[in-house]
Amino acid sequence: MSKSLFLIILMTSYSIHSAEMIVGEEKIEPGIDLVFEAAPKDIVHPKEYFRAESNTDIHIEMLANWSENSPNGSPVGGFVAYLNVFVKIKTESGTEVQVQLTPHLNMSDSLHYAQNIKLPGEIDELYDVTFTISPPIKDELGIHYDWNELFGPLMEKSVFTYKNLNFEQIALSSRR
Repeated sequence: MSKSLFLIILMTSYSIHSAEMIVGEEKIEPGIDLVFEAAPKDIVHPKEYFRAESNTDIHIEMLANWSENSPNGSPVGGFVAYLNVFVKIKTESGTEVQVQLTPHLNMSDSLHYAQNIKLPGEIDELYDVTFTISPPIKDELGIHYDWNELFGPLMEKSVFTYKNLNFEQIALSSRR
């Protein structure tokens, strides 16, 4: 088999097994880019603290990175840490699940907020998804005088809702 053919097969296989669904993209002050994604469930370590891949449907994620419009000293593309992120996923009939997204690390996104979740209904249902992002808890992040004078807290609470999402393709995908 030629190297070109092998690379094409490898890339096609990777894309089938690593599909991600962009749920939404937002910008919040001061200069933070947010990307909300649904991805295939995964094995997350340490296993005793995270829901098992076999007991979940999807891996829900939020990437939070400093943008070109972020304050001086913020590394463009760098992870915005210490945010409190919750996601609520609700069926059309009103059944819902809410989980906290915690910091995760992988090879494709580096640091991000995520969680494996079990959908509150069938994988072929439509879902409304609400992400709530709050600033760090008061004793988790020290804010120096200069930042406080210009911006105050790291960020204000933000809520984003996306309606009628279908996760079936993601739930049926696998990473490996």
